[in-house]
Amino acid sequence: MSRTKLQLQYQEIQQEIGTFYSTVISAQKLLEICTFDFRKISENDGIKEFLGIQRPLKMDRVREIQKFIRTSDGCFPTSIVISVDERCATLIPESHELVLHSYEDAVDAEIVIPFRGIATIIDGQHRLKAFENTSIDWGLSVNIFVGIDEGTQASIFSKVNLAQTKVNKSLVYDLFALDKGRSPEKTCHEIVVALNSIPESPFYERIKRLGSATDGIFGETLSQATVVKGILPYITKDPMTDRDIGKRIGVFPDRGAVDFERRIFYPFFQKTTADAEILAILINYFSAVQDRWPIAWNNTGKGAILSRTNGFNGLIRFLRDVYLTETSTPVVISKERFHRVFSRSTLTDEQFNPNVFPPGSSGAAELYRQLCDTTGIKV
Repeated sequence: MSRTKLQLQYQEIQQEIGTFYSTVISAQKLLEICTFDFRKISENDGIKEFLGIQRPLKMDRVREIQKFIRTSDGCFPTSIVISVDERCATLIPESHELVLHSYEDAVDAEIVIPFRGIATIIDGQHRLKAFENTSIDWGLSVNIFVGIDEGTQASIFSKVNLAQTKVNKSLVYDLFALDKGRSPEKTCHEIVVALNSIPESPFYERIKRLGSATDGIFGETLSQATVVKGILPYITKDPMTDRDIGKRIGVFPDRGAVDFERRIFYPFFQKTTADAEILAILINYFSAVQDRWPIAWNNTGKGAILSRTNGFNGLIRFLRDVYLTETSTPVVISKERFHRVFSRSTLTDEQFNPNVFPPGSSGAAELYRQLCDTTGIKV
């Protein structure tokens, strides 16, 4: 028998935009009553009309969220925001009860609002869609607006999303240090901290922790996020899954030789006590770069590229190719062996400038290509 009403305990909240009701609804019940109102364009007598509130669903994002809710870290503490037709909502203030129900007009039998579809999602469509076709049924925090027009719905959606400042990626990675479980991101964070703090490291005091310059330190040319993102793919192809393995099990599986060719640092990460070996490889590799092109590496001013984002991205991409020409098993390669490779390159210090390697991904790709060509490493 299909459901015809939903009884909820609510808390009334009054803000500048109006009154709404805060409550908890299970994900599967919320899916029953909600429609996904996508923004679309239609033609009406040659005039374009913009309809709907939400942007079209991005299924890759839905799948990523669906994977997340299956992990031990899964949580949605922020509220989903919905709108309900006033004809489908009855408030009982004495008991703080909100009853959502279907509607049939007493006069016009054609005016019917079925229970399935009485609500429109204003914000949170991807989060809710992730629960569809699953048995997962969390209680979700929900804020309900009753009887607001489409213009107000659109205003709420745009204001909420405009006000959400994108989180600093360097800060996110830094916070992994507080995680009790072992994870690829936490390992990368710890390695980056060491790269920045060890005087013998070519990155000593060059990495901006939390993504912004450190007071009293000059010459920081890379953000923490840039360095973490460069190292992370050499440990894992799926950080979320490996983070969950670390939290639930604590033992990482052997993934074999084929995986090693893509993720050269995973065997060290798997051993749980060998992160220092990843650090040693990185120090040896970039120290060889520093020795081969000392002027370009130590130039941190305007026009410098080798120790900045473009240079780092091209060099970290080249690392795997160099490493696999030197070994077929997970071992630490010495600085001298890396230096022998770079000594074959005909690139000069003066060539490391924005004219040869322009800003953006194209410059990093060009550096990678020229490193391969000038050292004779085939990829």
